Amino acid sequence: MATRESALCGYLASLEQGEFSARTRHRVALALLDWFTAGWSGAAMKGAERLRGLSRMLFPGDASAPVFGADLWLTPLGAAFCNAGIAHLREIDDAHRTAMLHPGIVAISPVLAMAGTVRMTRRRFTAAIAAGYEMAIRAGEALGAEHSTKFHATATAGTLGAAAASAVALGSNAETLHDALGIAATQAAGLWQFMDDGAQDSKVLHPAMAVRNGMTAAYAAQSGYPGARAFMTGPRGMHALLHGNGPLQRLDEDLGLDELINTTTSKPWPACAQLFTPIGATAALIERHAIDPAHIASVVVSIFPQALRIACVDWPSKPSETCFSARYCVAILLLTRQLGIKEVEAPDFNRSGLNELAARISVHAEPKYASAYPQRRPCTVIITMKNGQVLTATQEIRRGDPEDPLDWDQMVARMQSFAPTLTEQRAREIASWCSEQALADDARELVPPPAFVYR
Repeated sequence: MATRESALCGYLASLEQGEFSARTRHRVALALLDWFTAGWSGAAMKGAERLRGLSRMLFPGDASAPVFGADLWLTPLGAAFCNAGIAHLREIDDAHRTAMLHPGIVAISPVLAMAGTVRMTRRRFTAAIAAGYEMAIRAGEALGAEHSTKFHATATAGTLGAAAASAVALGSNAETLHDALGIAATQAAGLWQFMDDGAQDSKVLHPAMAVRNGMTAAYAAQSGYPGARAFMTGPRGMHALLHGNGPLQRLDEDLGLDELINTTTSKPWPACAQLFTPIGATAALIERHAIDPAHIASVVVSIFPQALRIACVDWPSKPSETCFSARYCVAILLLTRQLGIKEVEAPDFNRSGLNELAARISVHAEPKYASAYPQRRPCTVIITMKNGQVLTATQEIRRGDPEDPLDWDQMVARMQSFAPTLTEQRAREIASWCSEQALADDARELVPPPAFVYR
């Protein structure tokens, strides 16, 4: 009997036999560039060394895949685990607004880790990445907003995305891919409780474990293990048990109409994507007006309520909390005109004027903005100056969203901005590899990325 799951699995398994549009191939190249940017950006961080040490311990064995930031090779499973975590350290990896997850790290990390040991054509490579995005996004949309407030969708729906990408990379047929997703669904987990308990440093383990579990599920299915068929729609499937409230028809709705990788968001700032509209509105006011922070009487940020369930840090006490604090992001942007890696990773909480300005900033949930979420993320920033002048800006669409995307040159520039240790030449080499492999829709064998692009 045909089900939503079987229809989706049949479509994902067929991607390699079809032809991708130039638009989709270009988007795959952008996604690869985004992934390398995130990996290079996080590679020199203390958290990356911790991940490399953990990965060496967890995944001993024949090493065939490189990891970011060191002369270190691991098993494909170990490299995918490690690179997915490193690429999420700075919260700059791509996102999806209605699925409410980070699809690139779960779709790309396993495929690139497998590239050295699994022979695949460039077309299968593109198909595997597209399948990972498609599955993760459709699962996230089907699970819906209620799920995403209780679970980290990158960890839950992302496990399915990693399984789909891995299964297509292995050349699985529809039945085997279905088994892989059924196995992966039983391992999908990721609680937001760590945000309430001050354990933000462990967030990077969510995509790392999603990739580990998804890859394992794909290999298990190849070995003949069966998986749940109604992994999403069944009475004990993900939708029923993980607070799903999204439309289940999203699993198989409009299959093939347009690959969903084309609907992702590239992040222009190294912060939680829930805060991009207040950051964007503040940046717009700075651009329009000569705002002297010393002359600000108050700043009121009115944001869609769902944002504050995730970006819930009122004021950060450590660097890992800065990207989840609207007050900090707005304050440092007003004070320095910048919100870059330095401001997020190495904040000076005692900077002259910062705490005084922050005390004049308030953030509150605006109930009337709730219904627009997740398609739009409304926020209004009102700055009242001491002379009585009132400056207002409202944004609903974020910079980097499909309606306002970053182009190729902007993405290359973003790579160098977000990865301070990356030389201009290495950035060009990485961009060239991404473009060459993804834009060629053909049956030639994939040329794995050379190790030097990871370090």
